[in-house]
Amino acid sequence: MTRTVGFLLNPVAGMGGAVGLKGTDGQVAEALRRGAVPHACDRAVQALSLLHSDDIAWYTCAAPMGEDVLASADIDRFTVLYRPSVPTGAADTRAACRAFLDAGVDLIVFCGGDGTARDVFDTVGRSIPVLGIPAGVKMYSAVFAVNPAAAADLIRQAGQITCRDSEVMDVDEEAYRSGRLAARLYGYACVPYIPERTQGGKQVFEQQDEERAKDDIAAFIAEIMLPDTLYVVGAGSTTARILERLGLSPTLLGVDAVRNGEVVARDADERTLLALLDTYPQAKIVASPIGAQGFVLGRGNQQISPGVLRKAGLRNLIVVATPGKLAATPLLYVDSGDPALDREVGDTLQVVSGYRIAQRKRVVHPE
Repeated sequence: MTRTVGFLLNPVAGMGGAVGLKGTDGQVAEALRRGAVPHACDRAVQALSLLHSDDIAWYTCAAPMGEDVLASADIDRFTVLYRPSVPTGAADTRAACRAFLDAGVDLIVFCGGDGTARDVFDTVGRSIPVLGIPAGVKMYSAVFAVNPAAAADLIRQAGQITCRDSEVMDVDEEAYRSGRLAARLYGYACVPYIPERTQGGKQVFEQQDEERAKDDIAAFIAEIMLPDTLYVVGAGSTTARILERLGLSPTLLGVDAVRNGEVVARDADERTLLALLDTYPQAKIVASPIGAQGFVLGRGNQQISPGVLRKAGLRNLIVVATPGKLAATPLLYVDSGDPALDREVGDTLQVVSGYRIAQRKRVVHPE
């Protein structure tokens, strides 16, 4: 029996990531001014091109909210139900979802970030399964596949697998840009679920033992820092503690660059990091996985792009996390946007979890 899937794309999702805006809501013009390049379409094509021969009847929106993606994925069995305004906005996402509901689709697939997830949920609620192809900056909601290949697998098996109640998170982007994480539960969506294919929601760990562990990690990393070496330090409270140990003020939710005990770039974007790596080719990258979700790369730190990773060298990636975070994070993921680079990470990563203490954690590559 032919399944019906409604598909929509937020064409500007994720544009703020690599240029250091920590989100794109209300920031498209600034992202473009900083040289941002749209990539949501590419992420969607990666997923849907794996489904071009499947028995699926697609419903979508006119370009640029879906039609172009399906054509690029060699899918010609689709019907355009909605024609959005240009530029597109949240009202178009909601209108498209209403059109999908009226058509009686079996599943709604969207490509975007947390803001798109909220717009879909506003219209759909729990009335029908939904699934996100990840293309935003943060993606703290649990409605997304872990990467485009995993999204294809979930779409293919939707209707035959269990759906679970998954968190849709409301993240205050203005607070996030100022270095404060303000997130609340927005609701629960019905999402197709396969372990290691569907991502979890973010968790925050603030217990006393966790704070002590952050201090231990910071002491160890500060001890082993090499002279004349550029350290690109990713977002998070654990990595921030490393800079504080050095007597520096961190950008909690951004990426800083440090060399010889001094900040050489604060809240750096991809372009700045690439330029620094040209100047200082001896470099290390310090990153921490998102709690419970397990993403080391590709969520909230898109400034550390595939280009940055290749210039620094994957062998120079240092991952840090507290024991409590690791206990709630059984698996790690990388979703840099370059699947070939992600595979080069390998099947395990060593994670510094204390003073001269490390754990080896499994890395999953859904394909």
